[in-house]
Parts: sequence; C-alpha cells; structure tokens
Amino acid sequence: MTDWDLDLERASSAALAALAGAATVDELEAAAAAATGKRSPLASLQRSLGAAEPAERRRRGAQIQAARARLELAAAQRRDELLASERTAWLAADALDLGDVIVTNRPWSVTMGHGGLIPAVQAELEDVFVAMGFQVAEGPEVETDWYNFEALNIPPAHPARGLWDTFYVDLGEPETIVLRTHTSPTQVHLMEQAVATGTLPIHSVMPGRCYRRDTPDARHLATFHQVEGLVVDRGITFADLAGVIETFTRAFFGPDIQSRLRPGYFPFTEPSAEFEITCTICRGAGCRTCSHTGWIELGGCGMMDPDVFAAVGIDPDEWSGFAFGFGIDRCAQMRAGIADLRALTDNDVRFLEQFS
Repeated sequence: MTDWDLDLERASSAALAALAGAATVDELEAAAAAATGKRSPLASLQRSLGAAEPAERRRRGAQIQAARARLELAAAQRRDELLASERTAWLAADALDLGDVIVTNRPWSVTMGHGGLIPAVQAELEDVFVAMGFQVAEGPEVETDWYNFEALNIPPAHPARGLWDTFYVDLGEPETIVLRTHTSPTQVHLMEQAVATGTLPIHSVMPGRCYRRDTPDARHLATFHQVEGLVVDRGITFADLAGVIETFTRAFFGPDIQSRLRPGYFPFTEPSAEFEITCTICRGAGCRTCSHTGWIELGGCGMMDPDVFAAVGIDPDEWSGFAFGFGIDRCAQMRAGIADLRALTDNDVRFLEQFS
C-alpha cells in the first residue's frame, strides 16, 4: 500500500467518523462539506492525480470515486436517522395533553432535496478530466467586457459579438460589465496568472454557469452551464486536441458513442472546429432532438489564436495550445436521454425525482 493509499484511507476513515458523530442535521451538513467539498482531503488527493502516471492515475481515480460514493451514502443514511429523530422529538413536543386523550399533529410527510442532475453531471465531468491530468479552476460570473470579449480577440463592433446575446450589468460605464456569456474569461485569468507567476504550462478545465439572451427550446436555455478546457504547453498540436475530445467522449458517454470534428469559426481559436457526438436519444437514427441528423453538437474547440496569447503576454513562438468548451446541460441531456432541456427548469417533481 502506497503513501497515497494510506492518505486516502485515513481521510475516508476520519470523514466517516465525523459523519457518524454528527448530532444534528447542521453538524452533518458541515461534516459532509468537509468530507467531500472542494477543500476536503479527498479533493486534495484528487488534484494530485495529475502528477501520477496514466495507469496509476486511473487506479487512484477509481478509488477516489469509490470513497466519495461511500461517504455520500454514509451521509445520506445519517441524515435519514437524524431527521427521523428530530421529527419524533417534534411530534412529542407538539402533542396536546387532553387528560386521558393525547392528540398529535401529524404533518404531511416530506422528503429531503438533493443537488439535482446538473451538479451531479458537473462532478462527473470534473472527475473525468482530472483523471486525464487536468486541474479544475473557477472564475467570476460577472466579468468586464475586456475579459469576456476583447482579450478573446472580439473587439467592440466585431461581427462575432453577434454570436452572443449578452446580458449587461448596470455598473460603471454602459456595456462594460456583463454576465459572462461563456466560461472563456476564466482562461484569460489563468493565462495572466501563469505569466505573472511563471507557472506555465497550463492544463485546466473551467466549469460554471453562463448567461445568454437565448430563446429556450429543446436544446437551449438562457441560463446554462459550460465546462471549458485550456492547454498551453510546448509542441501542442491539433492531434492532441482531437485525442482529448475522443477520450472524453468514450469515458463519459460510453464506448459506443462516437465524436466527430467539423470546421467551425471562433474568434479566439484558429483553426477552429465544432465537435459533435452520436445522438444518445436515437443512437444516430435521427430524431426531433438532433433535428433528424443523428448527431448532437456539444461545443467548439480549436488551437489558440496567437492574438489571444499576445493579449496576456504569452510568446506564441514558444508556446502553443488548444481550448474547447461545451454545455454541461447538453451533456446531462444526452447522458439521461432528456428530449427537451426545458424539463430541467419546469420543477416537475415527477421528473426531478428520477435523478435523486
């Protein structure tokens, strides 16, 4: 057993003990956050996978997922116990003593809520990319125009701005602060930080919520979630990008789902491509969700444009890289076989309970 395995065993045992020792639901939630949150020992061990060899990385990644599942199950069981105990105590305290008759108020039974489909899919996506050697980064949802557009080779009045129907925030000068239309601004923050601290290369993914004034339909929502990836290193080629896309597709959707790249246009990458996967609703036969093409577009990708590198002070003659981005909601739709994305926001309990 390696030191890493011992660290994982100690972290799991300590977390299980903390969950079992929680005396109230509030204490349990705090213990659960400490056990599986982004600052937990489990998350730290997960971030360390990038330094391991590929075979060892896969083994450790599977162990982390198993440990996380054990902790989540233990938390759920302890939560049920505490809720049952609290409800019994509440009913006893609320009983009315009418001499020889005791009347107890019995409310309708309720069930605990849960994180929902999108957070669960986002966690799975993060696990897939961490196992491939990426780190997970986050950025602000309210951005300046420079980070959201200009640093990404989209200056004012550029025709490409028509691709994004933007929500502007009433702060500062008009049209200078926006709700981010994609998670690409986080890439700019990462590159700036790497240049300032001398920590190139970069291998990161950036999940998060985005906003566009889109008309909701079977495949689009005005508030949605994206995950983007950024690799900046020496000697990176388009073949590396295609390999990452194919590896992700098979790892997340299964070996029978294929990916394909077709030429596209994005101001911050050149050459650019749109990548699609086999429609998981009809398995490629053609249906309403995929517009009867058999393929579903997940997102875009391409090699980093030298102008973007210049905006953050990276020498394009020394460094190269690629970026990709796709919708987490679309991944959830394809993974769960949801014909219409609007079902995610309808708050129909019969639908939501399927993903508890």
